[in-house]
Amino acid sequence: MTVVIYDDIYLKHDTGPNHPENATRIINTIEHLRSAGIWQKLDIKKPRAATEEEVSAVHSISQIEQISEIAGSGGGYLDPDTYVSPYSYAAALYAAGAALAAIDLIMDKKADNAFCLVRPPGHHATPEKGMGFCLFNNVAIAAKYIQSRYSLDRIVIIDWDVHHGNGTQDAFYDDPSVMYFSMHRYPFYPGTGAEEETGKDSGSGFTINIPLSYNTEPQEYLKFFEDTLEKRIKPFKPEFILISSGFDAYRLDPISGLNLEASDYNKLTKLTQNVAKDCCDGRIVSCLEGGYHLLDLPKCIEEHLNGLMYDN
Repeated sequence: MTVVIYDDIYLKHDTGPNHPENATRIINTIEHLRSAGIWQKLDIKKPRAATEEEVSAVHSISQIEQISEIAGSGGGYLDPDTYVSPYSYAAALYAAGAALAAIDLIMDKKADNAFCLVRPPGHHATPEKGMGFCLFNNVAIAAKYIQSRYSLDRIVIIDWDVHHGNGTQDAFYDDPSVMYFSMHRYPFYPGTGAEEETGKDSGSGFTINIPLSYNTEPQEYLKFFEDTLEKRIKPFKPEFILISSGFDAYRLDPISGLNLEASDYNKLTKLTQNVAKDCCDGRIVSCLEGGYHLLDLPKCIEEHLNGLMYDN
């Protein structure tokens, strides 16, 4: 059973007119999945709000308070790209909490895997600041929760958003218990993610960055991805896999595309699912990150969900 975690609170995170990360991304996705007959086959569950204590496992109290205060005072910008509206703090807590609710369902054997259809996204949010459309780092908070709540030692975060997840990397750069694997366009926003960024101290070797040029073809991308899963991820023997599931490496994405087709997200999902079945009873929680083609993002998400729902 594949669970989708969703709530209308995510539509209330108002980024303003003409912002690429907007509520239409989710509205169009749900409409498309309904018309394709997929939404009806999914188990749709509500999230819960992450607690301040759960968020503070990754983020500083001052950062949490800053976002709460900006929302409470009517809204404002964290940086030129990142807007906090009156409902954004609540939406961000529910975005982080979606992954935690999904983890509980999977650990209680009430679901095999899950996709969190959430916003705001998270992977650029560092332990000290929100940035790049992101307020709190949903997958990083999820990794900490898995370790504290379920005492699992080895977590893998796979990030196929076209932008490097600098916030996730920062959160675990010296941590050998969380392996972070990112494939991303480079050089590109946010400027991090060089191949030589591999971790530090006891975390050295547990960060894997595969920087790609804008003209990388899908077959080359998929080969890099599969090779890394086989040579680096499987030997780590993860006990849970989290995905920062951005769909902006899609070839027609308006702000960031590489050359992936929508169908390639099914292939990426299947490759990941094979590792999860071998290593951790299929435990995967995927969280929406980027993807800004309003007509085709839903098709990319459909391919991802089909990969989660159906065996090879």
